[in-house]
Amino acid sequence: MKSKLPWIFLVLALAAGGGAFQWQRMKSKATAATAAGAAANPTSAASAAAKSLPVVTLAASDLVSVQTIALVQVLQISGPVKAVNSAFVKARVAGELQDLLVREGDYVKAGQVIARVDSTEYQARLRQAQQQAQSAKAQVDIAQRTYDNNRSLVDQGFISKTALELSASNLAASQAGYQAAQSGVDVLQKSLDDAVMRAPITGQVSQRLAQNGERVAVDARVVEIVDLAQLEMEASLSAEDAARVRLGQVAQVSIDGSIDSVAARVARVNPIATAGSRAVVVYLALSPHAQLRQGLFVQGHLSTGSRTGPALPLSAVRTDKPVTYAQTIVDGKVEHQTVVTGFIGDYQGQTMVEVIGLAPGTRALLGSVGALLAGTPVTVNEAGK
Repeated sequence: MKSKLPWIFLVLALAAGGGAFQWQRMKSKATAATAAGAAANPTSAASAAAKSLPVVTLAASDLVSVQTIALVQVLQISGPVKAVNSAFVKARVAGELQDLLVREGDYVKAGQVIARVDSTEYQARLRQAQQQAQSAKAQVDIAQRTYDNNRSLVDQGFISKTALELSASNLAASQAGYQAAQSGVDVLQKSLDDAVMRAPITGQVSQRLAQNGERVAVDARVVEIVDLAQLEMEASLSAEDAARVRLGQVAQVSIDGSIDSVAARVARVNPIATAGSRAVVVYLALSPHAQLRQGLFVQGHLSTGSRTGPALPLSAVRTDKPVTYAQTIVDGKVEHQTVVTGFIGDYQGQTMVEVIGLAPGTRALLGSVGALLAGTPVTVNEAGK
């Protein structure tokens, strides 16, 4: 009789496989039901996820409250200091330089004699021109007497009118020659006067560009004078920033190497942009200060406007999402509240931004804390700094 054991084993294997298949099917249905329930109730899922987040302890210095404050909009400015009035004393005539006694730092007054050019040659030329003018004047006198005599003779009928006309022409030529000689005297007199160099403005000598004994040419620079009573800075701004600048706006600038600040005011705005950089130069009048010098570099901030509104430090407003938001604390948890930013300005030396959408008093996290998930429970150590 044949054995029935192989058939028995086959039946048992089929039964076990069917049971395993039925168990796997039931498990898949249960998983799908759980997922469907989570999708149908996302709040419950988020709450469950939030409950699993660890509690974050914050120091009081990590938080800031929304304040209604007056924001001052400022522009960072920098540039060199220049004197409003400066001048070069130049040689108007050529010659050997003499009597140049002033040096850098010396004070001079307008009209003060700075130096001279050797005038020996010009004095000789002037005397020559004066003598030529005297000779021409003598010729005029002779021609005048001849003309007067001929006019009397014509009246008496002793000579013709042609001779009178000839003497009149000679007289006119003599007078023209005398006037030309006199003009030559005037030209040489001016050259002699130009041999003396005078300060055109009151100020201090900033450069001495020649020495006694040198032969200087016409228009050669001898001395530079600057008036430190009126100084201004030249600040180069972009076209966008320059559009916010108006005459009379005030600024505070600091001097390199000094802790003092100097008040400034917008005096002029250049009507054209600088070629190449397309920057617009703004000129700010500086208040007098003992340490200000032409050529120094100063920097500071220019106030271009102000507005009052709810504000937060700029670092507390985050932009790592498609919408701008702030991390606020509500009922002990972090919330991401969407905000609309407005006016950006300065408040007590800190950069603040107007936030529309947050009520004054709302507590927000500073940017130094970093990004936290919405719903993260937090505790605040009020004694922490």
